[in-house]
Amino acid sequence: MSDRILAAVMPAPRQAIEIRDFPRPALPPGAALMRTTRSEVCGTDVHLWHGRLAGVPYPIIPGHVSAGTLESVRGPLRGIDGTALREGDRAVFFDVHRTCGRCRACTVHRTPTRCSARRVYGITDSATEGLFGGWSQAIYLEPGVGIARLPDGVDVDDYIGGGCGLVTAVHIIERATLKPGDTVLVQGTGAVGLSAIALARLSGASAVFAIGAPASRLELAIAMGADAVWDITATTPAQRLEAVRARTHGEGADTVIEAAGSARAIEEGLELTRDGGTYVVAGHYTDVGPSAINAHQQINRKHLEIRGCWGSEPRHFLRALLFLERYASRVPWRAVGGHTYSLTELNDALSDAEAMRITKALVDPWQ
Repeated sequence: MSDRILAAVMPAPRQAIEIRDFPRPALPPGAALMRTTRSEVCGTDVHLWHGRLAGVPYPIIPGHVSAGTLESVRGPLRGIDGTALREGDRAVFFDVHRTCGRCRACTVHRTPTRCSARRVYGITDSATEGLFGGWSQAIYLEPGVGIARLPDGVDVDDYIGGGCGLVTAVHIIERATLKPGDTVLVQGTGAVGLSAIALARLSGASAVFAIGAPASRLELAIAMGADAVWDITATTPAQRLEAVRARTHGEGADTVIEAAGSARAIEEGLELTRDGGTYVVAGHYTDVGPSAINAHQQINRKHLEIRGCWGSEPRHFLRALLFLERYASRVPWRAVGGHTYSLTELNDALSDAEAMRITKALVDPWQ
């Protein structure tokens, strides 16, 4: 790698992606430089492009989930699981960094995803600070970042196909506290919803259903483990409620997972959950407006358990790797990645993702 590194920069919302070059960073002790093999364009990147996330320090280098090879390591470096890491290792990293471990969120409430010091590669670090995003030929991994060796049996396209959606889905399943034999309904068939389908099946659900669109994503939902799917553009809420109850002894699903990011999904999901069931809200990463809810009819009288799911933690990252190592040969995570784009094609990638022509784009910065 030369001393100048190319990266794709998002200068501001709705502005064209620009290719800029950056100097090779100096590495302090405990840091590494990773040559990027693949990154991703996911729904969050479209939100960034739309300007729908607050406090983003544009210009940024997007790409918060990436895989590559450790090209340079400064001093002894251990992975998040304690494994010694060396130059030449295939590696991945947990995109959340600088969580303080000292504030009330971290220590008292045990909710590090709400730490005010928390930063995320590709989202909250400005391009003026350096190579903190995956849409780049190399990524600077500062001291303290959680790095892991990519398991030998896992291809980079498996990992990026799962990507942030898989890590989030691990957290979703944990929040849902699934029990063997539960029936699960997933609202939304994007990257998060597809991985939630797969993990619900692997976690012992007796039946998994999904609502989403377009048809290509519903086909992938079946491949990921769904027993039945409903096209949200071709059915009504009343028809979907009748269909779900017909498959659940007239009750509704034990667990419903919202992964659609739609205000209307909340209204429908509460109806689709059985009395005494669990509803997990994971798709509302941006503010899409209010939902109309009847607290008596839809929550209290139904005795529902409602849980939010924001971000992920290091344990979810490591468990995602374990799922990939064990199941990537039978769960088609790599199929979630619809097409691979070069740095100069990322404006097209964002447009394709926005129009839902692809579920997720893969980024090859050397293409």
